[in-house]
Amino acid sequence: MKQSNGVKRAAAWLPLAAMGCNKETRHAPDVWAVVNGKEIKRDEVDKYYRTRVNPEGQEPSQEESLSQKLNVLDELINNEILLEKAKKLNLEASDGEVEDKFTELKSPYTEDEFQRRLKDQSMTVEDLKLELRRQLSIQKLLNREVVAKISITDQDVTDFYNANKAQFNVAEPQYHIAQILVTPRKEQQIRNRKNDDATNEAEAQRKVKMLMDRLNSGVAMDYSEDVNTAGTGGDLGYVPESSLNQSDPALKKIVVGSKAGQISQPIQVQTKDGPRILILKLITRESPGLRGIAEPQVQQTIRDTLRNRKEQLLRLAYLAIARDGARVTNFLAEQVIEAAGKLPDAAKTTAPQRSDGSKSRSNFSHSGSYSMIHPPVSGVTLARRPSSSASITWDCCLPFTQMLVYQFPIAG
Repeated sequence: MKQSNGVKRAAAWLPLAAMGCNKETRHAPDVWAVVNGKEIKRDEVDKYYRTRVNPEGQEPSQEESLSQKLNVLDELINNEILLEKAKKLNLEASDGEVEDKFTELKSPYTEDEFQRRLKDQSMTVEDLKLELRRQLSIQKLLNREVVAKISITDQDVTDFYNANKAQFNVAEPQYHIAQILVTPRKEQQIRNRKNDDATNEAEAQRKVKMLMDRLNSGVAMDYSEDVNTAGTGGDLGYVPESSLNQSDPALKKIVVGSKAGQISQPIQVQTKDGPRILILKLITRESPGLRGIAEPQVQQTIRDTLRNRKEQLLRLAYLAIARDGARVTNFLAEQVIEAAGKLPDAAKTTAPQRSDGSKSRSNFSHSGSYSMIHPPVSGVTLARRPSSSASITWDCCLPFTQMLVYQFPIAG
């Protein structure tokens, strides 16, 4: 059968077209991955990597360093995929949302402290706002595509309770305690809403007197100098009696002898960090025994546990589908394979200098942080500090998939 001239011309073009399709776009050596055409460079990976390495600890081996960098890069790839989906669905954070979160993040600090923290993290205000926009956008996407699809029924709660009754059997008395902490010295980090810090004994005593005159539900957030609990109103959660036995005897005596709702007089205790003045409030006490399913705390604990499990599963599935639909090239992984696990240049990252001349290090723990994939929930416990919702703090310079429980809840 005789071919037409048009068919012949098309056939002649096929090899050239194939050559064009097979031609790879060349990228600079500092490009470690490409996601749907968007480059992720070495500097970005190194910035996040430095927040995970303790400069005062043992130097990681080359293999450990590369493994961590590959993990960081994988998280950045996931973030880029999710951010692109958020933009396509018109879920990108607005300027107003970014400014509101920026103001909230900045509010506990003086201007000098804020600028020092930016410098310690090797960030500018523009860097911080850009990262906030990325994280808020991804959170809006996940809220709509994952969180909104989670439903916990009354039957789910009942089934879980019946299958896990032993976990609701409290073996010893527990005390739900809140505190306000005052120290007669300058603190390096203050996270109360007033940015208030007593710096000497006289100031501490004046502050304690003022607090006793003004005690109300917001005082701890405004004035407590405990960086761990000021943001939650001083709530320590449920403290077992066995833990009280290991604390200062004066503290135990006051807690055990208090009535629910009672606020203590100021107590001065000596710790390894120096003198501290505490004002305690016993919110409630619980006796040993099996907690019934009708108790609000039991209901909430079960719902939180089931919701976390479902959210973990849905996040995994959602990310897997999103990643399947993306075009990803991981050049760092390819280089590691080609070099049989040896890549000295990629392993060498020095920590930046802080404003005080020392090496920079992350100020926050990553355990229990907001990860794309939560740690599996193996059980439940009633004696725990209530957790906050998904949120952002100074660790916002970390890949979003490494964040969860921090001080500032994201509305959503």
